Amino acid sequence: MSFTRRGVLGGVLSSVATGVMAEAPFTSMRPRARIVPTADLGTIIRRARLSGDVGCVLADLESGEVLQEVAPDLRLPPASVTKAVTALYALETLGPAHRFATRLLATGPLVNGVLDGDLILAGGGDPNLVTDQLATLADRLKDTGLSTVNGDFLVWDDALVNLDEIDPSQLDHLGYNPTITGLNLNFNRVYFEWKRSGDDYTTVLDARSENFKPQVTSARMAVVNRASPVFTYRGREGVDEWTVARRALNNGGSRWLPVRNPARYAGEVFATFARSHGIVLAAPKEIADLPQISELAVFESRPLEQMMRGMLRFSTNITAEAAGLATSAAASGQRRGLRTSALSMARWAEQRAGARANFVDHSGLGDQSRISAADMVKFLSADGVRATLHPILKPVTLTDRSGDRLSEFPGEVRGKTGTLNFVSSLAGYVRAQSGRQLSFAFFAADLAAREAGKRAGDESPRGAVGWNRAAKRLQQDILQNWIRLL
Repeated sequence: MSFTRRGVLGGVLSSVATGVMAEAPFTSMRPRARIVPTADLGTIIRRARLSGDVGCVLADLESGEVLQEVAPDLRLPPASVTKAVTALYALETLGPAHRFATRLLATGPLVNGVLDGDLILAGGGDPNLVTDQLATLADRLKDTGLSTVNGDFLVWDDALVNLDEIDPSQLDHLGYNPTITGLNLNFNRVYFEWKRSGDDYTTVLDARSENFKPQVTSARMAVVNRASPVFTYRGREGVDEWTVARRALNNGGSRWLPVRNPARYAGEVFATFARSHGIVLAAPKEIADLPQISELAVFESRPLEQMMRGMLRFSTNITAEAAGLATSAAASGQRRGLRTSALSMARWAEQRAGARANFVDHSGLGDQSRISAADMVKFLSADGVRATLHPILKPVTLTDRSGDRLSEFPGEVRGKTGTLNFVSSLAGYVRAQSGRQLSFAFFAADLAAREAGKRAGDESPRGAVGWNRAAKRLQQDILQNWIRLL
């Protein structure tokens, strides 16, 4: 069932339908609702005047009873709500203590500070590796006593299947649509900074993190005179070559751009830190296979549980994709491409919780993924899921219609949001005013408007900001209604 600007169909809630609960929760999703009048939710949705489609489900966690539902079986893009599925998939398969390792390896002996062989920087799929941590790895290399490398400096990034980008339909310059490999740095983004200098601009591209910002040559920028587009990209001989339209630059500013050659990028940054210790390395060369090796130093990521908590809080796409790819590889015993890996996660979700979905990635960036509100609630309500997800889901701030925080509102929401242009989603757990524990899912999308925006090639198409703002307000109104009345 869909809701459009042309009005809302009468009798929108199917929660008045009768049904018989099966012994196991959520084998039937159509019991009778006895709590909230049907007019309440219909009024809220009509007031939002949101074009496109809306589907939502609210269920009691203890009994599995569905309390309210609107178009529960309508399959819409989940956007970043997908990451909640990815988090559980990774945690239950790899384990909460799993760590990704980035290693320095040698192909020959290290004698009296001289490595008679090649030095290899080998990625283990860590999606959260940053420049400061490569500096730490260089410190650990120095601690081995190494001073000279007689061979080559090699980089290996094939721990995961390499992806040029997550979603090919996105614009090239969007930092949240990066390349994914087994060796990732700074979320595979480079920092572009510009400043007006007379009639021209000075530009810098660097690999900054908290304490360091080494400049890089693996990405270049040219300011050019043209009307559009704002950015162009070309990869040539391992270098990311960008141009930016002069008219789009103000007196000074910055933004992150995606890195399309992560292995070279990470290799260049590591070589900078090695050189600061007197260890001069040749230009990095990529290799496809690891030769016979010995380990000189290693840097391990945070435990996976902490990584998933951060992913759900900041909605980092690269973290979701690397975790999903690593999980499907561990489950199957072989590396898998993105679509195959996402399909494996969808099959796992159905086996784990009876939730049917079609995922095209692990982050929700691709708008071809589909899941219904009913299936998302099935997933959230399955045995053991809340115990793992609830502690790492982000608290959802409840706000008034001016956007100000409601500091003393009688209830709590933890969930995962998802936002694309003309797509808005939210799913998670509610503690109502009565103390009742609930699970819910809300999906909304105007797919026709989204497709029109994509054809226009705009980063923020006309009408998208207002639509997404209205959708988030609708989420707030529905959540607050549930908390007060249940």
